[in-house]
Amino acid sequence: MNVVTQVFSWLNDQLLKMTWLSELIRLLVEKVFGLSIKDKVGGSLHFFIYDIIKIFILLSVLIFIISYIQSYFPPEKTKKILGGIKGIKGNILGALLGTVTPFCSCSSIPIFIGFTSAGLPLGVTFSFLISSPLVDLASVLILMSFFGAKIAIAYVVVGLVLAVLGGTLIDKLNMEKYIQEYVMDIQNTDVEIIEMTRKERISYAKSQVADIIKRVWLYILIGVGIGAAIHNWIPQSVIETVIGGNNPFAVLLATVVGIPMYADIFGTIPIAEALFGKGVGVGTVLSFMMAVTALSLPSMIMLSKVVKPKLLAIFVSIVSIGIIIIGYLFNAFSYIFI
Repeated sequence: MNVVTQVFSWLNDQLLKMTWLSELIRLLVEKVFGLSIKDKVGGSLHFFIYDIIKIFILLSVLIFIISYIQSYFPPEKTKKILGGIKGIKGNILGALLGTVTPFCSCSSIPIFIGFTSAGLPLGVTFSFLISSPLVDLASVLILMSFFGAKIAIAYVVVGLVLAVLGGTLIDKLNMEKYIQEYVMDIQNTDVEIIEMTRKERISYAKSQVADIIKRVWLYILIGVGIGAAIHNWIPQSVIETVIGGNNPFAVLLATVVGIPMYADIFGTIPIAEALFGKGVGVGTVLSFMMAVTALSLPSMIMLSKVVKPKLLAIFVSIVSIGIIIIGYLFNAFSYIFI
């Protein structure tokens, strides 16, 4: 058992945390630029270069793997799978399928429209809509590389639970009449599912890597830049005063601040890493990440074109309240994860 633990620890350090890369960047900063990573400028430069390279390496590899898996679940096949299952089982399946589909909320909405117009239960489609940007297999491993296995797995579990409960509540409220009429009028035709060859799947995965990197690179740069500033320039006392454990409204504030932002999970992680490193509670950090990814303002604007104001308000309220409850619970039981 000891050997297995050591092997896992080594793999985690070398493949996910990339400690070898951190050391290389340290040498670069100190020997080439002549800066100490213990100073603000040197520390910021090390944080920025190391996180950028690590995220893009992990992202490219993981998106390729996940996209290869996605090639087995085109929207037509997903609709057929979801169409035959209703109730809580349908919500669970919708949430799980969301983990192998688009990496940001705006990309999820066109699929959400397709599912809704195809007559899938509304609760199932909302479970999918919540989990799709919030939880995916790539983010699990990247979260693990920054925060460790316990927090990464906990994030996935609470994300899926939020998606299932949110979809179930919306289903129980019978909100179908609050879908925009044009969505229900969209003609759905059964498209023949064409199985890809292995070469086509590899080509698809490569194109997904290029497409997603093209869409998220700027947010990653901004996120890492903000993370570097928080990590090296903002005093810990300021962070603790604003969103530290002594502020009973820290989770609420982190959620409210996160909603207007637009970034995917990959651009949010470096900011969360810096906040966590400054002693911010794990629940506060998770609430911030969830608010940014699940309730970003641009995606809510897009969703407003699909659903009527009452349903949009109920969706935002359910997810916001769920995120806040999750944040306070995780802060209360943080000793389990740290």
